[in-house]
Amino acid sequence: MIIIANWKAKVNTIADAKKLVTASRTLADKGAHTIVIAPPAPYLGLLSLTSPSKKLRFASQDITATGGGSETGEVTGQMISSTKASYVIIGHSERRALGDTDSVVLLKTKQALSSKLTPVVCIGERKRDEEAEYLSHLRSQVDAVYVGLLPKERNSIILAYEPVWAIGKSASEGITPDDLIEMIRYIRKILAAYLPAKKVEDTIILYGGAVEASNARVLAEGTGIHGLLVGHASTDAKTFTALVKALP
Repeated sequence: MIIIANWKAKVNTIADAKKLVTASRTLADKGAHTIVIAPPAPYLGLLSLTSPSKKLRFASQDITATGGGSETGEVTGQMISSTKASYVIIGHSERRALGDTDSVVLLKTKQALSSKLTPVVCIGERKRDEEAEYLSHLRSQVDAVYVGLLPKERNSIILAYEPVWAIGKSASEGITPDDLIEMIRYIRKILAAYLPAKKVEDTIILYGGAVEASNARVLAEGTGIHGLLVGHASTDAKTFTALVKALP
């Protein structure tokens, strides 16, 4: 499985960042899972270039939608690649809330691919309604990315299903395994319009949203996902270690 640790802006010192990397490297080297750390941008090169491990990888939390230039504060694909990071998180709900539209998500995905980075494209409904309009919302997010890519590019996408209503909640308030099974099936049904049958099944889909040590195993086992995108639980070494060790 792939476990992406999205530190967001919760790790505020280099010392704390290094401690988390040390714990994550131990988990990666001794375990059966690939761990990907997505630290704040100022730490990315420092950590990725000084933490060699075959199973510990790094990701950027975002990427510019253009090729760079006169864009104060932006991070380009070339910059990310030069740090030896392999992945980019794109379209996280927190970035969408700040203005990343579906069209921007597509542009950022293209920038990642052009820099030979693996895009981790986040999708997910803000709320659930009895008329199931949230399914249309989810479809529109997937369509917006895949319709704008070449067939060979579509094979390189990782999807991260993160229902916004579950983010920040406790494990008991999050999604149930049965609901997660249905949502993953629905996402693969959408993908069938863009990919051959085998590629649909091969597409890596992660889950994020109220993931803790107490529910990580039940969410990961038999639901059709290939891993987890973990937020707050990844910023504490003990909590993250317990979560990873709980996985099948």
